Amino acid sequence: MSHFDDILRPQALSSGLSVSNKKQLFQRLSEIAAEAYGLDEQAVYERLMERERLGSTGFGGGVAIPHAKLDDLGSMCAVVALLDEPIAFDAVDNMPVDVVFALLSPTDSGAEHLKTLARVSRYLRDERHLARLRGAGSDEALFALLSGSEARDAA
Repeated sequence: MSHFDDILRPQALSSGLSVSNKKQLFQRLSEIAAEAYGLDEQAVYERLMERERLGSTGFGGGVAIPHAKLDDLGSMCAVVALLDEPIAFDAVDNMPVDVVFALLSPTDSGAEHLKTLARVSRYLRDERHLARLRGAGSDEALFALLSGSEARDAA
């Protein structure tokens, strides 16, 4: 099982985010990234929007993986949100999105960015993982699932 404690902080999660469209979602993801990682909120928003204009990062099944590269970022980080209500996202299957895993990478992270994107994608394509994420009732439960601490606690 993939764990994401190498790129994710507990403060970078929202298990009940309420937004009505993609623009609002990216604004909230940018706010969360700024608070959790000390990033420039406007720069995060602009890079996410810039990447999204190239093509939707909604890959189906109600999941989106918006991603962007940032000049002043020292290492990869992520923001994860479960939406209260799914939103239109222009996903490949035209289904609305309710699970969002935003990946932020340093500008020069080439292969590492692609490998991490693939790791996130593999994780989110697994219906068992998605069901557990969607069932997380709190930010703490969501972090436990994504960091692998629920497995360590059960051992």
